[in-house]
Order: sequence, then structure tokens, then C-alpha cells
Amino acid sequence: MKTKQFFAALAMGLLPATATLAQSIVLTNPILTGFYPDPSVVKVGPDYYLVNSTFSYFPGIPVMHSRDLKNWKQVGNVISRPSQMNFLGDRMTRGLFAPAIDYHNGTYYVTCTLIDHKGNFVVTAKNPAGPWSNPTFLPEVRGIDPSLYFEGDKAYVIYNSDPPGTPLYDGHRSIKIIELNPQTLQTVGEAKIVVNGGVDLSKKPIWIEGPHLMKRGDWYYLYAAEGGTSVNHTEVVFRSKEALGPFVPYEKNPILSQRELPKDRKDPITSAGHAQFVEGPDRKTYAIFLAVRPYEGNYYNTGRETFIVPVEWKDDWPVTVPGPNGVQYSYKANFPEVKQPGALPQSGNFAYTLTFEKQLDPALLFLRTVDSTNFSLSKAKGLTLKLKPETVAETGNPAFIGKRQQHMYGSAETELTFAAKAANETAGLVAFQDEKHFYYFCKSVENGKPVVQLFKSTADAKAPELLAKAPLKAAAGKVQLRINADGDTYSFRFSEDGKTYTSLKDKVDARFLSTQVAGGFIGCLYGMYGTSAGQPTTNTASFKWLKYEGHDPVYKK
Repeated sequence: MKTKQFFAALAMGLLPATATLAQSIVLTNPILTGFYPDPSVVKVGPDYYLVNSTFSYFPGIPVMHSRDLKNWKQVGNVISRPSQMNFLGDRMTRGLFAPAIDYHNGTYYVTCTLIDHKGNFVVTAKNPAGPWSNPTFLPEVRGIDPSLYFEGDKAYVIYNSDPPGTPLYDGHRSIKIIELNPQTLQTVGEAKIVVNGGVDLSKKPIWIEGPHLMKRGDWYYLYAAEGGTSVNHTEVVFRSKEALGPFVPYEKNPILSQRELPKDRKDPITSAGHAQFVEGPDRKTYAIFLAVRPYEGNYYNTGRETFIVPVEWKDDWPVTVPGPNGVQYSYKANFPEVKQPGALPQSGNFAYTLTFEKQLDPALLFLRTVDSTNFSLSKAKGLTLKLKPETVAETGNPAFIGKRQQHMYGSAETELTFAAKAANETAGLVAFQDEKHFYYFCKSVENGKPVVQLFKSTADAKAPELLAKAPLKAAAGKVQLRINADGDTYSFRFSEDGKTYTSLKDKVDARFLSTQVAGGFIGCLYGMYGTSAGQPTTNTASFKWLKYEGHDPVYKK
């Protein structure tokens, strides 16, 4: 039987649940490398759709599609229009927290939290690629991390909220459920607390969040993250005979955790949690979750990434099966691989070049909103940005378009055509964590002569530190700028002929751009960027292409 016929027969129930093709696949972790946190996944027929948090980046909430849980292609973004929302004035680590995707009666739903503003909302679409509706806010859903559960004509919102009365300790939260009318998208009645604190309130569990509700057989399962989203992150599960509880915790919780493993283990995967269960093509259960890959201690620049692990059902409880030494970098499964034509690679080691002839790849990100009048695309010049007075050290919308850093080891490179008219005008590549943590590798002029410069952000947004500079031969000529990542360092090299590269500065501290130093919840981006630093200008900078390459050693074994 051919693959297409197999899946069709399986979907129609014409084959037993154990039926498989005589093929196997290797699921490589992370399945989405780089800054893809807080994953949520839904299966619709043979198709899987996955969304992630994007915080104050725009467009918001990427929608990824797969048929095998390994090969993912971005098909759209949920927040794709400035009229839906923007994040101007917000720090990069605010904005959109923890989306959840669901499907019911021909409609896709995404719930999410717009932190610091109107709070929780829901959007809908008939096609997961979009367009998605304008948000409907849910003022009665007070908290974060909403997800949906559908049963018959009813829907429920499950979310993290305040505990009853006065919190007993820092991090004391609860899980609440409230009914939602799926037609009007309005809540119905009062919210009910179904989990207070976590698995065992006497042990003062913290940050019960990212909840999901599902039914299997006669049991309703409520599962959620616990312990905070850093090294103590875990996943726990409860069950009940009724959708609204009472819920009883599994006596062997947590069902997913990396915190007990030796800290000095090789190639560690840490901070695992915020999971969602999904049925694989083999009818077995898998958990999609977030975790991180530090290069030392709790230092990582690639952000929280999306991983997968098998799940087994033991005595009607779901338990992840990560392996003897925790979550593995790969798992074998007995179903065929289904590649995605035209998709950028997302797991393991890879390299590709983005060109800017007709349209931007949907994975590219702007800061807080998009100004479509500020850039143009052409075969001759590539991406042309109009320099703006705004800088990445502020909370506006500078001339910036970036892609995620997806490996600890690798490089990002561009060919820049730019002639600065004054010393305040710069353009180049920025390794960007947030407004206060970035390295800016750029072309400008000094005393009327062309130079390349490397700046490091400081607490003063208007006074970055100059780390290095070097003269260039031609003021208006092309220059190739390359940033090399090497675990805990970055190196910066340039070329005027595309062949011979000169080091501007090597082994700059990468930990400065780590989440451990910067705080927050996001990962690093490589951004094409130009600014006139507070002054008006009509100048532009053109980026012919953006080459990306990643070669983390763990994948070479």
C-alpha cells in the first residue's frame, strides 16, 4: 500500500490502530530549533498544525504544518496585520504569551495572552494559513495561558489564574475553567478553580501554567507545566470522570522532567515542560513541549525550543518515555517520513540562503509591528531598507528584519550595499537578544571615511559601546558581513571582495546575549538593520541575501 492510500485508509478507520507502513522515521530534537517556545499542536485528519509564542515580535504566532511530526513548514502567522494588534512601546519579552491551537466543526481557534494590556483573547480561521480574525478579548478570563476544550456544543477555556483568597507564597497560582460559547466567543457563567497550587499544595508548588484538557476513554485529563519555565520546569497530570473535576493528581508526577539529571552531563537538554499531547501517524501518543540546549550551565542564546518525546499510557495515566538519560536528541518511530516541498529545514544541522526577490519568508520577524512602506524587494538589490531614526535599543519599530539563531555553532552572513552620509547613519547585522542586549556589526563613516564598526549595547540606549572598528576601501562599495557563533562567543568578520575575510573582533562574550543574563523568555535573532540614530534621513541600505548555517556538534555523531 502506498503512503497516501495508507493514511487515507487509516483516517477513515479502515485499518486497525496498530497498522503501519513498513517504514520508519527519525524524529530529531528539537523539531523546531531556535526561538520557538510554548508549543501547542492540533491534529486535523492527517495534518498537524503547531503554534508558538512570539512575544513582541511581528508577525505574531507562526503556524507550522506537518504530516509526520518531523518536517515542518510555516504556512502563515496568526497575527499578520497591524490592524489585529501591535506591540509598540512593549519590551521584546512582553507581548504574546503561550498560544494554544484547536479545531472544532470546520473552524480553527487560537487562544493567547496579550500580556500587560487587554489580556486573553481568541481568534478564528477556516484555513490555518490564514487570514485569522481580529481578536475577541475575554475579560472574564483573568490570567494567562488559555487553551480550549470542546465537548458537544460546549467549549471550555482552561487557564492559569490567581489562587483562591490571598496567595500563600510567591508563585502560588491555580488552574481555572470557564465555559465559552463557540459561536459568540463569549464566556458563560463563572470560572471554577480545578487545581489549587499544583500537585501537592503542602509542598508549595509554583507556576502551575500552560494547562490543557483532553478526554481518553472514560477519563478527562488535565495536564500542565509546574515549577517555572527554567531548570525546574516539569509537566504534571491530573484526571477526573467529569470535565470540571474534581481532578486527582497522578501519584508518580511529574510525567516529564529533566531537573533530576546530573548537571555535568554531556549535551544537556534542560527546562522541559509546557507540553501538549498529540496522536502520531502511528496512532501512538506523543508530547510536544519546550526545552532548552545550554552551551554551559544555564546559558543559552537559541531560546526555548520545540521538542518531541513518546508517551505511554500506564494504568490509564500518560507518562513520557524520554529514555534512560532524559530527553534524547532523536527517536525512531514506525511511520513514514513526509517531506514538505519548499520548506526551510528546522531540525539538525542545515544551511540555506534567503533571497529577497519577490516576498519575505514568513519566518522573518519585525520588531513590534510591520511598516510595509519602509522596505522593498527586487532581484537587483534584494531587500532595501529605509533607515529610520528609531534604534533597536528603544521600544519602537526600527528598520529591522531578522531571523532566529537556531544553532549554538554556525553563522549568519549578508551582502550589504550602503553609503553612510554621516556618522550617525549605520547599517549592517545585529545579533539581538533584546533592547538592552545586542551586538551591532555595521558599516558607517568616521571623519568622512568608510568604516566597519562593532558596537555593544549599554544601559544608555543612546550610547552603545564601540568595541572595534576598521577602515574600508570604498564608501559606496559592497561589503560582506559575517557573524560566527561558537557556543559562548561570537566573532565578526567582513570582506570587500567576497573572498578574503578580515576579522574585526573574535571571541566576543556570547553569554551577554543569553537568557540567563538578559532575563525574559525570548531567544536571539540575526537582524538586517539600519538606523540614523535619532536624526531624519532619506538614506537606504540594501541586503542582497542572508545566508544561514548551523553545525552543532551533537548532530555529527
